[in-house]
Amino acid sequence: MNHHVQLISRLARPGESKIVLLVLDGVGDIRTAEQPQTALDAARIPNLDALAAGGALGRIVPVAQGITPGSGPGHLALFGFDPTEPTADIGRGVLEALGEGIQIRPGDIAARGNFATADAAGNLTDRRAGRIPTEECVRLVAAINAKLKDVREIDASVYAGEGHRFVLLLKAGATPLDPNLADTDPQQIGVPPLPVAESAPFAASTAAKLRPVVEAIQRAIANEPRANRALLRGFATVPHLPSVPDLYHMRCGAFAGYPLYRGVAAACGMDLVPCGKSFAETVAAVREHWSKYDFFFLHVKKTDMAGEDGDLATKIHALEDVDAILPELLALGPDVVAITGDHSTPAPMKGHSWHPVPLLLWSKQCYVDDCKAFTESAAIHGAIGTVRSSELMGLMLANAGRLAKYGA
Repeated sequence: MNHHVQLISRLARPGESKIVLLVLDGVGDIRTAEQPQTALDAARIPNLDALAAGGALGRIVPVAQGITPGSGPGHLALFGFDPTEPTADIGRGVLEALGEGIQIRPGDIAARGNFATADAAGNLTDRRAGRIPTEECVRLVAAINAKLKDVREIDASVYAGEGHRFVLLLKAGATPLDPNLADTDPQQIGVPPLPVAESAPFAASTAAKLRPVVEAIQRAIANEPRANRALLRGFATVPHLPSVPDLYHMRCGAFAGYPLYRGVAAACGMDLVPCGKSFAETVAAVREHWSKYDFFFLHVKKTDMAGEDGDLATKIHALEDVDAILPELLALGPDVVAITGDHSTPAPMKGHSWHPVPLLLWSKQCYVDDCKAFTESAAIHGAIGTVRSSELMGLMLANAGRLAKYGA
């Protein structure tokens, strides 16, 4: 645990105030010659703009300038952790597994899987298999598990996630497994999946056990029209993170509809509260549990999905959908509201990027700056400035009156 977290934890004190952290996944975007307006620029978001006018804007950097973060590190930073610390280096597979409620024992390994599409030559044409529906994923997983029963080298099973996603769980026998395995996902199309390989010499025996697993998965889906390949990444074991509720003396509830984000929250000790995928369903769940928690983590996925698809219009609509429901969330009377993203997902780039993420922070103790709209350009001039994402937790706690004075 780094010195910053130790300091904030030492100063944190219980209270009655309530904090809402609304994460618009991948909200940050860029202006280019071809895209002169970002989604925040173009969207009709009067309620977000009004909140910005009454609060303060700034920008957050998830890891460091120039570093493109994954969703796991991006969220861990929002919860106050330095994502570059070894204890916060959690593979995506474990986060997905925790979010699905899969039991992972010490020594087990989990990996995040994507169903993908390859052409007759074996080269990938779609890393997400056309975003197949979850029902199709469930069918494929059942077929795979039937094949995995024949694998003798290791106890392996797969679990359906959302859409094209699944989790692979490798169970340790008498000897713990080594998670130092390279991804088979090449992160690009036009090439075949990468072969199973160790990323450190001492993981060679685990890699050898994984190869027949991957072969069995391939046999099970080889004749599928869309999901005829499986890509694996983020091999990892169970994390050992400090509990956010214990660190900051808060009752913390996570309201996220997708496994990865529930998994990050679970790894941090938060309660996972059932909620739907839409922002309206999420706010309804928050309303139902308002008296139970002090800290509310809300997650919106559609902004990120639209950015990854390069679909600016859908990203705009996702923001407008959030804005329409936002008054219902604010009507609950939170003392602090922070609205930001775990990273930027610019539509022109069709993926995560290193660009700082706009931040809106509102409380009665905020310095009200001159910004009148929630946009990237306004955030550049906001009173908060550009800070690391891991510093946001301290700002939220301070604005909630939950940090004691430092020193005499």
